[in-house]
Amino acid sequence: MPVTEHIVRWGGARLSRRLSRTVPLLGGAIALATIAATMKRKGFFKGALDTGLNATPLLGVAKNAVELIRGRDFIPDRPVRTSVR
Repeated sequence: MPVTEHIVRWGGARLSRRLSRTVPLLGGAIALATIAATMKRKGFFKGALDTGLNATPLLGVAKNAVELIRGRDFIPDRPVRTSVR
């Protein structure tokens, strides 16, 4: 194996190890960025619960995959209020 190929493989393994450590942090950051909109759509407690589940590394991925297959949320949005004038 040439030296260049060995260095490229070593660098790729090191980079993938580093990225795998940041994945849970990235998911948590995305969940925190969307918490306000989720709480507005679902209500305070249901929105906080949904965001907490999404921020949990393996549970959030499983929850989102099942919701994608089912086509609907486990925690539904609250009904839209219509104003009568």
